[in-house]
Amino acid sequence: MGAAPSTTWQVTPDHVDMTRPARTLRPVTLKAEPQTITVDASKTALLIVDMQNDFCTEGGWMHSRGIDVTPNRAPIGPLKQLIAACHDNDMPVVWVNWGVRKDLLNIHPSLRHAHNPTGLETDLGQPVPGTKSEIIAKGSWGAEVVDEINPGDGDYQITKHRFSAFWDCETDAVLRNLGVTTLLIGGVNMDQCVMTTLEDASFLGYDTILVEDATATTSPAYCVQSVLYNVKLLFGFVTRSQAILDGLAAAR
Repeated sequence: MGAAPSTTWQVTPDHVDMTRPARTLRPVTLKAEPQTITVDASKTALLIVDMQNDFCTEGGWMHSRGIDVTPNRAPIGPLKQLIAACHDNDMPVVWVNWGVRKDLLNIHPSLRHAHNPTGLETDLGQPVPGTKSEIIAKGSWGAEVVDEINPGDGDYQITKHRFSAFWDCETDAVLRNLGVTTLLIGGVNMDQCVMTTLEDASFLGYDTILVEDATATTSPAYCVQSVLYNVKLLFGFVTRSQAILDGLAAAR
């Protein structure tokens, strides 16, 4: 009984085996900062945050506000390679994406204010005139992953409605049932949902690794520098997609 062998009970009518057989260790060494690291591929997942049309595609919500979404498209190429490598190496790919209720009963006022600071803009979950966006509403085009890396029904998909993927959400339970202890984290926006997700993962005891070229933001450059500084100082490690590809290839 369980989702993965390393987290599963073996149950018969007269006995329950709770030993949870250990997975075979699969060490992978990665170039990273502030130090080189070795992770266990059998306990590592790629966590992709908010690579959605509303944040990354022309005609989406951010673009409708006059924001250049070009920076948020930069992770598409690196993520495409990492996703393929994870699939080839039997490492879970977990997608966490905004998907608010259209009645906003899972959204509190301060979160609405963060997206509509004047109270005069289109609110979360509502159609944006002249676009295909219903701002990050669950099931809407704006909440879908960008076409180039859209997993369809594949991988593990989680809907969130906070900046952090670990708050009021099922992410922690899913990862623990998969036997994951180490997270390679990418997506957008680096200084917002990616950073809060990484911080909460660190607080919960996960090993957190930010994949620098697989994450991006439309915020000013100093926000990127702040994230990289604080991740390396306090919350985990920073690597790049090629270092992960090289590490996996060497481990083989």
